[in-house]
Amino acid sequence: MGFLGKRYGVIATTWLLFMVVGSVSGIGANWGNQATHPLPPAIVVNMLRANGIQKVKLFDAESATLTALRGSGIEVMVGIPNEMLYTLANSVDAAERWVAKNVSAHISSNSVNIKSEDRDYVESQQPKEHTGLVTSLNLERYVAVGNEPFLPTYNGSFLGTTFPALQNIQAALIKAGLGNQVKVTVPLNADVYQSSTSLPSTGDFRPDIHDLMLEIVKFLNDNGAAFTVNIYPFISLYNDPNFPADYAFFDRYSSPINDNGRIYENVFDANHDTLVWALQKYGYGSMSIIVGEIGWPTDGDRSANVQFAQRFNQGFMSHVGKGTPMRPVPIDAYMFSLIDEDAKSIQPGNFERHWGIFYYDGTPKYNLSLGSNSGGLVPASNVRYLPRRWCILSPGANVDDAQVGPSVSYACAHADCTELGYGTSCGNLNAQGNISYAFNSYYQQNNQLQSACQFPNLSVITTSDPSVGSCRFNIMIQTTSANGLAGSAGFSHTPTSMLLFVFKAEFGLALGINRIMFNLDLMGTIEVKFVLPEIAYTQGYQGPRF
Repeated sequence: MGFLGKRYGVIATTWLLFMVVGSVSGIGANWGNQATHPLPPAIVVNMLRANGIQKVKLFDAESATLTALRGSGIEVMVGIPNEMLYTLANSVDAAERWVAKNVSAHISSNSVNIKSEDRDYVESQQPKEHTGLVTSLNLERYVAVGNEPFLPTYNGSFLGTTFPALQNIQAALIKAGLGNQVKVTVPLNADVYQSSTSLPSTGDFRPDIHDLMLEIVKFLNDNGAAFTVNIYPFISLYNDPNFPADYAFFDRYSSPINDNGRIYENVFDANHDTLVWALQKYGYGSMSIIVGEIGWPTDGDRSANVQFAQRFNQGFMSHVGKGTPMRPVPIDAYMFSLIDEDAKSIQPGNFERHWGIFYYDGTPKYNLSLGSNSGGLVPASNVRYLPRRWCILSPGANVDDAQVGPSVSYACAHADCTELGYGTSCGNLNAQGNISYAFNSYYQQNNQLQSACQFPNLSVITTSDPSVGSCRFNIMIQTTSANGLAGSAGFSHTPTSMLLFVFKAEFGLALGINRIMFNLDLMGTIEVKFVLPEIAYTQGYQGPRF
């Protein structure tokens, strides 16, 4: 695909989304909930409103979230997992029940913002040569059937069910009397299309799913629906060491691509227009496109940092109103993502938990103007934290202690240590700092239980903030829906069946790794390797003492 790039495969729970899209033209945001301690929904909704974010995509249909959004004026998507595609594909009744519960009920009783703007007026605001090409707004509402179901990592699991599910949901919407209001779409990864050269104009759909894609595109077009695609320039840079870094951003690449007079100064435009050319090749050149996900992570990799994220996201915000060489009209897009999620799978990479423009507690990571908030991001208000306590390595402990390796391994297996490693926010910590970070992550994730800071002769609780420079030692927030690994009655894991995390070479803990591996090998019961993002486990260490 040359510089066009493609997104990684995600081994994680994915979702079917209900998209309510009306007259709002501002940037939207993806609001995920794969966090051990998610912010209360009411706080998030207030934060959305304070920042002028008027569209959100949800990855579930939790009643608390939808209740908080009621009457807010924010346009909403609700979700069902990809794993439901089989049921929806094979049962019209199941599709009708899903629509009744997740679409009809919210339209009729939950005060969801579903207003629609007159299409003729919107088209009159477009350049004359693009009349009929309303890409800035999608005036119908959508049920998005599945999420990136054709990723190669799924090994074809959803190839036979996505299109039938799409058809059944549309039929159910028609039966519910919503066929003219609510349409269907499928959020797809950008690897469903490709270019045989570095030029967008040679774009076509991926050979292994070519015919299926044409069926889906025709169905969407026949029903007046949009093509939804997730585009990640960061992944182009992450996957290819030879990828020109400046081409991932929006501040004028010095060696742009010239495609028959159309100049491409960034990979987003080239990627987007590869899709436009693929659609145009088969007679769908006027089909609306939604960018369902776009963003840049801030940690977990040397290219994932606050500076790059601010540069990319602010650049995109300035670019979104201009469009692309093939579609020079405003782009309908949803930022990925709103808030960091510390429980996401790190199979794609350690950066996967750090896509948010806000930290886990609703604190802005950097200055970002979303158009309606020229003063920058507004933090969440009324956030309640646990007491100012941290779990760290005891000053009297020896980093050469044989229990250090398995203790850190255990802590990181059951918490989040993705901030540790080369080029990350905590990459400059010494051995003591790395150990303390791991201990504190586990302690906070388990709601500061005393038993979560009892690593054998190694740990102690302190009230002095151990944060160093860019490395934040977090204090967890209070939440009634916390999913921490330990509850009020103790650890949810059975101590005798604890699993041991196996790290990655790039993780780079400054622990005297060779020596620790040697000592552990002599013990004969624990194997500690440093091998992320592939994750493996081995029996052995039993965790903190109780």
